[in-house]
Amino acid sequence: MSSKASHDIGWIGLGRMGEAMAARLVKAGHGLSVWNRTASKADPLAQIGAEVVTDKAAMAHCATVFTMVSTTDDLKDILFGAGGVLSGNARPKRVVDMSSISDTGSAEIRKGLTDVGVAYLSAPVSGNAKVAKAGKLLVVASGPKAEYDAVQPLLAALGRAAMYVGEGELSRVWKIAHNTMFGVIIQSLCEITLMAEKAGIARHVFLESINQSVLGSMYTRYKTPALVNLDFTTTFTPKLLLKDMELGIGAAKQFGVVMPTASVTRDSIASLAHQYPGDIDFSVLLLELARSAGMKLEAENVKVGDGL
Repeated sequence: MSSKASHDIGWIGLGRMGEAMAARLVKAGHGLSVWNRTASKADPLAQIGAEVVTDKAAMAHCATVFTMVSTTDDLKDILFGAGGVLSGNARPKRVVDMSSISDTGSAEIRKGLTDVGVAYLSAPVSGNAKVAKAGKLLVVASGPKAEYDAVQPLLAALGRAAMYVGEGELSRVWKIAHNTMFGVIIQSLCEITLMAEKAGIARHVFLESINQSVLGSMYTRYKTPALVNLDFTTTFTPKLLLKDMELGIGAAKQFGVVMPTASVTRDSIASLAHQYPGDIDFSVLLLELARSAGMKLEAENVKVGDGL
């Protein structure tokens, strides 16, 4: 471990997503310094060549600092809090935040960084940890175009594509819209799957047919194994999905857009988050909706696709 970052690229936040994404950069040949609140989570990165830094303030010696954390408050604390990246005299050239946070919170962070001469790029992603490990993430960025151009090769190394959508916090609006749709689709997919199963169509047959139809997508394909085999190994928890749905409803109110389908889905996910507050995948929604329909599901133990 080191008390001072020695690489030009730093990474803060090594949860499911952060660890998988940081590993992509290391495996692409980039020197990387990493920090995480729970130091042991950095061990897999150290094993493949990343430098583990013990003090997050020392990450200010990197030119580019990537962050991938859970909430706006977490990001503010990491950057501006006691012992944070900006607590000393050193300054990174830019911060690239890849978390799912609100547009208003992101704007506050942008102002705070700009005031001390640090550039800021908002760059949330589409995909979960499994998608990240497979190199299939989509990165969507907003902020100064010159900053996007400077880090575009790094963003491209993280997944299948990187896109620039404009100035300011437009990428946050994109991610809020994306994850709101995320919730609406899983709600609809679970509902229609149960209807088909109760009518007599095997769950794996129905889902595979949807995947082969015009309605199929990467999303329906990678959720199919979980729904067929009732494998709710965590990719994204009900609590985190609820947070994003609430951001979506809030954005809709802000922009004067009526979203009745999303509003009903938000209530369903809120109930799910109360029933399953811990570490479980949000696709457990299938069980809750089945219970409402008087159905007791069993794992079909069928291999379906590759989950992506």
